[in-house]
Amino acid sequence: MSYPKQFLNFYINSSIHVALSVCALTLVTLFEFNVGVNKDFLYFLFFATITGYNFVKYFGVAKFHHRKLANWLKSIQVFSFFCFLLMCFFGLKLPFKTQLFILGFAIITFFYAIPFLPKHFFVDKQHNLRSIGGLKIYLIALVWSGVTVFLPLINENFNVDIFITGIQRYMYIIVLMFPFEIRDLRFDSLKLSTIPQKIGERNTKIIGASLVLVILILECFKDKIVIENICVLSTVLAITLVFLLVAKKNQGKYFSSFWVESIPIFWVILLLLVS
Repeated sequence: MSYPKQFLNFYINSSIHVALSVCALTLVTLFEFNVGVNKDFLYFLFFATITGYNFVKYFGVAKFHHRKLANWLKSIQVFSFFCFLLMCFFGLKLPFKTQLFILGFAIITFFYAIPFLPKHFFVDKQHNLRSIGGLKIYLIALVWSGVTVFLPLINENFNVDIFITGIQRYMYIIVLMFPFEIRDLRFDSLKLSTIPQKIGERNTKIIGASLVLVILILECFKDKIVIENICVLSTVLAITLVFLLVAKKNQGKYFSSFWVESIPIFWVILLLLVS
């Protein structure tokens, strides 16, 4: 395997790309509400996302097989450890109120991967939140919307626009995850009851298109309407919808994990270009 491809695989598998997407959505919120960028918070969010995602993805793989781990997984473990240290460093620099809310999201992430509830709640032997049928996509959307909308605005005066943005972001994350859920139809247990499993690919895409329309309509109900932001949002939603409509079970390796997750980064770039 060539070095550029090795780097790309590490970049994706180590959750650097998804961390940049989370930071990008946070910047979208800060730009929309004209709030100054707290670099310590962004650094914390970046390293916390890497730590959290790698913990969720690789905990079950790594917990009993430390000596047998493949080299790529060992390197991700080492990388994640240093990201955890940096997460703690920047987290301690944040206001106490912010730290309390972060603790809540950290608890959700922890129990998302760690077994803790009775067996009858789950579809497999993992006994964690991730294994509760039908819950996964809504839980991820809740955490992402909370972290990228409400958390960066925690010290601002909450108003209707903020709550509308939170609802929009929640729905947008669900739409953004649909290509992943369609891809995972080949691998997921039927007991997970994902949306594509329950209603099929076609109906999933119809729901996604409907959510995109609702997100755009909600933008018109905000007290402060900025034409540039609406144009950018419309462009981003159109791109997201195209990716959703062409998504399929046998999609390319990087279709969802790189290109779909790049849309929030493109969103920030568009906002910077029009500002």
